[in-house]
Amino acid sequence: MRPTAVILLASALTAAATLTACGGGSGSDPDTLKVSFKQSTDNSIKVMDTYLAGIKKQFEKANPGKKVELVPIKAPDAEYYTKLQQMLRSPKTAPDLVYEDTFLINSDITSGYLKPLDPYLAKWKDWGQFIDTAKAAARGEDGKTYGVPDGTDTRGLWFSKDVFAKAGLPADWQPKTWEDVLDAARAIKEKAPDVIPLNVYTGKPVGEAATMQTFEMLLYGTNDGSFDPLYDKSSKKWITAGKGFKDSLAFVETVFKEKLGPEVSDALDPNVGTRVRGEWLPQGKLGIALDGSWLPQDWLEGSGHEWPEWSKELGLAAMPTQQGQAPGKVSMSGGWTWSIPAKAANPDLAFEFIKTMQTKANAQKWYVANSGIAVREDVASDPAYAEAQPGITFFTGLVEHTHYRPAYPAYPKVSTAIQEAMEGVTTGDMSVQEAARAYDEALKDATDNQVVEK
Repeated sequence: MRPTAVILLASALTAAATLTACGGGSGSDPDTLKVSFKQSTDNSIKVMDTYLAGIKKQFEKANPGKKVELVPIKAPDAEYYTKLQQMLRSPKTAPDLVYEDTFLINSDITSGYLKPLDPYLAKWKDWGQFIDTAKAAARGEDGKTYGVPDGTDTRGLWFSKDVFAKAGLPADWQPKTWEDVLDAARAIKEKAPDVIPLNVYTGKPVGEAATMQTFEMLLYGTNDGSFDPLYDKSSKKWITAGKGFKDSLAFVETVFKEKLGPEVSDALDPNVGTRVRGEWLPQGKLGIALDGSWLPQDWLEGSGHEWPEWSKELGLAAMPTQQGQAPGKVSMSGGWTWSIPAKAANPDLAFEFIKTMQTKANAQKWYVANSGIAVREDVASDPAYAEAQPGITFFTGLVEHTHYRPAYPAYPKVSTAIQEAMEGVTTGDMSVQEAARAYDEALKDATDNQVVEK
């Protein structure tokens, strides 16, 4: 086990012990609902805190005698997952309601940490408003549903119009191939040497951001979309590193070998995402960012990084497929769900809280606040939603070109293996071929040798 993993596990154990010592977890009070969620490590970002405080007030007013206790977990993504899973193991520390990333939900289902919600959903008329792909993201291999999604996301290319002007690049830039993206970064390096040309997330410190926001955005653009390049559903096996996988690694290698990205030490900083959103883009220090639809939540009034001019100063472009082959664009989608732990003391009350969060009005308020993509059809069709914030229409339009991760129980380990391969070519410690071979070995270990070549 690497030192960082030991530190994360120790942190999780400490957190769980602290919760137990303080009487944490859902406990036995039938009138107190404990809601655990991921709190931003940036103290100025209070989007989730503010939203939940409003829902808490609504819920307590509508349910006299009931109290809601918000239990934030302030941690980077990787630490949040570790701490949350540690809490879910015991009725002494398990909250009544938890915020689950869809990429981990099947792992937690398999571990027996979550409660199936089908009996609740069958009686909830609003469940019919949720789009099928969002429902599928919260469904276990047993066919049961273990979470209610609160939105989805897509990914694309953000670029600075000012930096592009300095580099002689067009303000309406729409790259057609990977080489177009790299060529734009090269032009920025030459004409604006004080600017980071291109940011792509990489390596283990940033976790799933590297896997999903960079590698899979590349990998899923290496074919025509007719098959999943990571997981073969027909054989139920994971696919070893083929040409598309190696080409994706080569793209990452090129970014750092040609010094088109941040310094490697900055790229491997767990908080690099905070710098992208809070410093590099707003201050004109970054030319192009391969990133998600949610970035504007950091720039709204009251965020601490207010940037009302962003929609005029930044351009948006779809990530192209490798050679411009059909469909020409690629995106990845994920999202989060609200789930009830198997060891929750107040599951009925927890689902009532979910229903309060997911009224049409409250769901729409959340989508706008966190720059999310609607998963309720009634919200998506509301003109007020489309007009609420610049960029929503663009990112919602990418849904037709999007892909979802094969979020089976082995996926978290597969994701880590991808991050390790990326880190190897980022630092230059491994060639593309060496990183691909290392991935294949790690893939066999992660999936009990359930692998296939394609």
